[in-house]
Amino acid sequence: MVKLKSHRDSMKEGKVERGDYKEERERMVALLRGQGIGIEVLEAMKRVKRHLFVPPDLRDQAYGDYPLPIGEGQTISAPHMVALMCEYLELEKGDKVLEVGAGSGYHAAVIAELIGSEGRVYTIERHPYLVDFAIRNLNKAGYENVVVILGDGTLGLPEHAPFDKICVTCAAPAVPPPLLEQLKTGGKMVIPIGRFAQKLYLVKKRNGIEKQNKGGVVFVPLVGRFGFR
Repeated sequence: MVKLKSHRDSMKEGKVERGDYKEERERMVALLRGQGIGIEVLEAMKRVKRHLFVPPDLRDQAYGDYPLPIGEGQTISAPHMVALMCEYLELEKGDKVLEVGAGSGYHAAVIAELIGSEGRVYTIERHPYLVDFAIRNLNKAGYENVVVILGDGTLGLPEHAPFDKICVTCAAPAVPPPLLEQLKTGGKMVIPIGRFAQKLYLVKKRNGIEKQNKGGVVFVPLVGRFGFR
């Protein structure tokens, strides 16, 4: 796990916490019902305290169903998108998961809830500030089965492959070949593809590669050797 000292104080702590936002969290989950999201994912969303993963001055907006800025030109995805991506992956207890784009650590926390303490999430982030931010948030929220790594997510983590599931949280020009190579046979990947007209794809690795278009989305671009430059 990479642990870095924060190099800015624009998201400094200090705002008084208003409880644990339990009612807001339950209201958020209630709004997600009926969107093709299963009970296991909904219960995981209810357990993860999203307000711990946003800047302090945005905590009162943490449970709105829309993205929020987290610094470095990046965002925390809308709750419905996090839930849908987890639903498509069909995460199971004990899964080893690669996430590309740690952001604030929120999506990794939801995955961690679904795979349990016997599973592990490796999440890659290219911005040092966000690596630090994600680590602090995950530690504060009590997640011990998430490893945050500074690096180029398009290259994956061959030293920890193969992965049962891969979740890419930024839009790529195409599926990066290293990620396909590191996905276990029988595994699944969710990835947004496209620069402007983006589509979310569910990729299944069988004897060949199956791709299912899950509809239009809007994500920040994936930057790296096999991403946008």
